Amino acid sequence: MAAHAKIRVLIADDSAFMRKVLHSILLAEPGFEVAGEARDGREAVSQSESLKPDVITMDINMPHLDGLQATEQIMSTNPRPIVVVSSESKEGAEITLKALQLGAIDFVAKPNSGVDLDMSSVRDELVRKLRVAAKVRVVRTASRTKVAHEVAASAPRTEPGVTPAPKTESPRAAAQPAKSNGKFPLVVIAASTGGPATLMRFLPAFPREFSGALLIVQHMPGTFTSQFSQQLSEACAIRVKEAEAGEILAAGTAYICPGSHHMRVSATGRVTLDDGPRILGYRPCADVTLESAGEYAGPLSIGVVMTGMGNDGVRGAQAMKSAGGYIIAQDEATSVIFGMNAEAIRNGVVDQVLPIENIFTAIEKRVLQVHGAKAGA
Repeated sequence: MAAHAKIRVLIADDSAFMRKVLHSILLAEPGFEVAGEARDGREAVSQSESLKPDVITMDINMPHLDGLQATEQIMSTNPRPIVVVSSESKEGAEITLKALQLGAIDFVAKPNSGVDLDMSSVRDELVRKLRVAAKVRVVRTASRTKVAHEVAASAPRTEPGVTPAPKTESPRAAAQPAKSNGKFPLVVIAASTGGPATLMRFLPAFPREFSGALLIVQHMPGTFTSQFSQQLSEACAIRVKEAEAGEILAAGTAYICPGSHHMRVSATGRVTLDDGPRILGYRPCADVTLESAGEYAGPLSIGVVMTGMGNDGVRGAQAMKSAGGYIIAQDEATSVIFGMNAEAIRNGVVDQVLPIENIFTAIEKRVLQVHGAKAGA
């Protein structure tokens, strides 16, 4: 796409009203033009191939071929950046998350306002996400699936030449290092755009008896995180759940921050949730989770900054590093958006920059260094 060329958008929606609303939003925005309109998934697939748009807005519930099937076909044969426009309902969240796994870049949730779908309330979000998506270098779904297999295969269930004590104990025993005041490693993962699909590929690498706890901050609406936790749980060996206020952190568990709250670790190792205003533009804000985890766990804390737009995670990673923690950033090649992780790298707070398939191994190595030694002390 030329530097000053307009972003060409294909609108796929079976509702003539919604197509008109989306068309009018894009018409009023400088730098956009509507390349075409598709009334169902079949038309979306064929027009994607013939019109070669810079980005596609994809409805989910459409006749002949739904948005999920259309996304799968487009991303496996003629990949284009796709932004899903979906309902905030539980069913809508489930299907949208599946579309993200299939390669869609991002999503915008339609407001729940009955017949009068007032898309003007999400105009800014839609335009911003379309601008970002249009810049993404998309890859075929087959390549993403290959990465998923590589990540799963890279999980060293038994490290050659090393038999760490936590791996041979029961999950409960592994959760309690012998001489570290009952504390165990806390891994905080920060992700935004591209995060859901990345996490679906990454988390299956963690074994059920992993000797630390994972705290995951993914930018998404509160109505989506419960469903996302469930989908992750079905794909992972490690226990996955949406975090609840006041619960005591346990090793061998991954906690998803509710999208409507900020998540912190208290001085007593409990989850605290806060539905206060956005912090530096974000809710949930990964900075506060990283900072509090670093304050609580010190050298036992590990921060992972992944794909995403913006700079959330930079300040928190700096705070964690100052507390003795270790910071890993996902590399550019395996990121959908090299933004949050790029900012962390640029600010000099990162210890390692790694492709997604190598991050679990680095985490396990760090855990053995700071936790395995203490457990055997």
